[in-house]
Amino acid sequence: MGAEQRAKDLGLEFPPQTPGYLNLCVKTGNLLMTSGHVSDMKGILGSNLTTQQGYEAAKQCAIKILQSVHHRHGTLDGLKVLKVLGCVYSAPDFVEQHLVINGCSDLFHQVFGKETDGYHARSALGFAALPTGAAVEVEAIFEIT
Repeated sequence: MGAEQRAKDLGLEFPPQTPGYLNLCVKTGNLLMTSGHVSDMKGILGSNLTTQQGYEAAKQCAIKILQSVHHRHGTLDGLKVLKVLGCVYSAPDFVEQHLVINGCSDLFHQVFGKETDGYHARSALGFAALPTGAAVEVEAIFEIT
């Protein structure tokens, strides 16, 4: 079973996207690079949001990324996740950014395989603020295999 079917089995949908101010996913050579995708959840991790809420926000970012990649590439099949950059709106003493961004990584592992095409490099960083007050922002790079 391919990534496309696994995503659909998880209940992911791929609605049409309308162009916005920025390109959500660009192709260069055999790479797909996404813009940062923000969560609908707003708030500060370690202040008014828990790590588990942040995990769900990161998962939401991953879903949005997969929708943008699908829109650009037409399928999730034949892709390998190379790199994820996770940005977490964090209180000064919050140190669980990596656990928050697991929400994104875990979904990519489910869709692409934890030990195969979903096994990726990653950075999880804390930020003093994110656009629109979003709890999490994630961007990713995929290889077309």
